[in-house]
Amino acid sequence: MAIEKVREYFRRFGMEERILEFEVSSATVELAAQALHCEPCRIAKTLSFLVEGKGILIVAAGDAKIDNPKYKAYFGAKAKMLSPEEVETLVGHAVGGVCPFGIADGVAVYLDESLKRFETVFPACGSSNSAIELTIPELEQYSGCDGWVDVCKGWRETGN
Repeated sequence: MAIEKVREYFRRFGMEERILEFEVSSATVELAAQALHCEPCRIAKTLSFLVEGKGILIVAAGDAKIDNPKYKAYFGAKAKMLSPEEVETLVGHAVGGVCPFGIADGVAVYLDESLKRFETVFPACGSSNSAIELTIPELEQYSGCDGWVDVCKGWRETGN
């Protein structure tokens, strides 16, 4: 099970006890926000795309949406999301629990600028009923991100 991979991943850092598991689903931004009693924008959603035949992950704020022109300008290709089957095969987690922790080798991780306005955010932990609260520097460190990108829209208009 993918949450066990994530738990094992965080165990290396002595952080596995920080993983939160819920009695209810946290598979969508809205459900995760309800489970965590926080604003949806603080959910760090992980989106999966195919670039040059390889899976990549973009972690963005819950209120952000991919801006196709920005995405194409950065990655040199049109945004093509992975199918649920491709996500599990290429990334190692099922849709609803996709996160940048304990992922398959060769998957690049990018953090979107929309996250920088928060002190802490809540990414999933490999299952549709889990999350972890991380500071932005912790997210940067534990995601092993390849860098920061500005490929989202919609979040600046919220006034946050």
